[in-house]
Formats: sequence, structure tokens, C-alpha cells
Amino acid sequence: MVAYLTPSPYPDDVLPDDEASRRLALGAFLRARRESLDPVRLGVISSGRRRTPGLRRDDVAQMADISVTWYTRLEQGQPIRVSPKVMSGIASALQCSDTETQHLFTLAGLGQMSPRQQYSCQQATFAMQSILDHLDPLPALLQTARFDIVACNRAYDRLLGLSVMSLPPEERNCLLQALTNPVWRARLVDWSQMIPQWAALYRTAMAEHLDEPVWQQQLQRYFDASPEFQQIWQRQEVLGFENRIKRFDLPGIGIVALQQTNWWSAPRNGNRMLVYSPVDAAGELALQQLARPSDD
Repeated sequence: MVAYLTPSPYPDDVLPDDEASRRLALGAFLRARRESLDPVRLGVISSGRRRTPGLRRDDVAQMADISVTWYTRLEQGQPIRVSPKVMSGIASALQCSDTETQHLFTLAGLGQMSPRQQYSCQQATFAMQSILDHLDPLPALLQTARFDIVACNRAYDRLLGLSVMSLPPEERNCLLQALTNPVWRARLVDWSQMIPQWAALYRTAMAEHLDEPVWQQQLQRYFDASPEFQQIWQRQEVLGFENRIKRFDLPGIGIVALQQTNWWSAPRNGNRMLVYSPVDAAGELALQQLARPSDD
């Protein structure tokens, strides 16, 4: 992205008082917001000692995909113009909330900001839900790259001990539930060992979506939910999806090992279907036992 400098229509010495005040207030807000952010929490690699708290100007410029000279002029309150797209990028880099982003737009003279990408509840097609249902008693779900659950079958509900699709749409997220829901967490035998894997998987997937606020917002939810996840995020680890064996602690049955197999609905950017299948006779019997109460 190239940020073009558009001269102000007014000479600097005759700039209207309200516009001069706005641009100075904008610069002050940008600097305060930048200095309030923890570069370690955001995964910003530091080279050398930081003389001031928070992010550097070049950190913000790099994340917003603009030149540091241009951003510096904006923060200093110089008379330049900024497009809504660029301002949205700066707001995202500074981790601004909707209210803070609107404040930036107002100070920049941009009026109302375009609605920020909000959480949208995806729904599975009839065909995809049919596939999931026909896999029962094998637990299966459809998941986005951000770990949001689009759909699942009854076997998956039985595996986790709750009705997943009865959760509020914004809570239907595997990683968020594993970090916050004690029922969900209790079913995962190797929960603590899985946190580094989740963090590495999310970092890998997020690399193609760094300019999308919804990804930053989701990451912040993970940070708020788990200080341990936030600490592990600082390791800068990445990981690709692999078929893994996961262990579940099922009440009345015991610990069961299941093979998680990943399938994609499209070659690129498609949702991922996860299917859990037994690795031995004990696992097969356990899934049959889980299915009986629901079928009676």
C-alpha cells in the first residue's frame, strides 16, 4: 500500500482553528495510543533498547503498511490528508476499539467510519451438515481458520459433554472454549500441552490476515482469556495442521485416544472438517457407549 500525501487546501498559517485543533488532537491521540501498547504482547521483535515506552513509530508504520515518514508527519499534527483505508490500517495496528477508531476518523475529518468487520455467524450448507450427521458416531465438526465452529454433529457434542451449537455464536470457538470452559477443558487430557500448538497454528493462519481487524480482535480475546496463551504467543512459533492423536477423558468410560483427521472443503481458504476416529477397539467401543444414551 502506498500512502499518498495530499496537501491541505489551506496554507498552514490560515488553517481554520477547528481543523488545526483536530490535527493536533489526532497526533496526540496517536502517540498516546502507540505508547500504551506492549510490544512484547503484540509479538513485535525488538532490535536494540527502546528509549520510550510502547511501540515505535516504525513499528506502527510497518503494521499499517505505510511509510514511517508519513506516519511521523501525521503524529506530529502536520497538515496532511489520510484516506479511510489507511486510517483503518493505523487503527488496526494500534489495536483500537470501534469507539477509538471512530474517534480517529472524527479527528482526521473523515466523518463516520465504515462499519468494522464484525463477527458473522457462518452456517453450514445442508450438504455439509448431512455429511457431518452421517459420520455419527464419529465426532466431526466444521471449523474456520480462526477456530470458529460452523457446524458439528451430535457425536461431537457427546465427546465434549455439551451442546456446541447452543452456545452464543461468538462463543462457538474451539480455542476460546478450551481456554475458558471448564467442562470442555476437563475432557482434554493433554490440555496444557495443546496450548503451544494452538498458539502456533493461529500465528501461522494469521500471517495472511494481519490487516484484518477481526483476526486481531480474536487474538485479543485469547489473550484476555489466558495469560498462559499470551505468554506462549511471544515465542513466535508457527505450526502447520497435522493429523494428530488426541486423548479425551470421558466420564464413566475413561481416557480414550482418537485420531483427528483434517479435511478441507476447498483447496485454499476453505473451512476445515475435523473427524475423530478410534485408533483401537477400545476407542471404537467408547464411541458406541457414548452414542447409546442419545439413541435410547
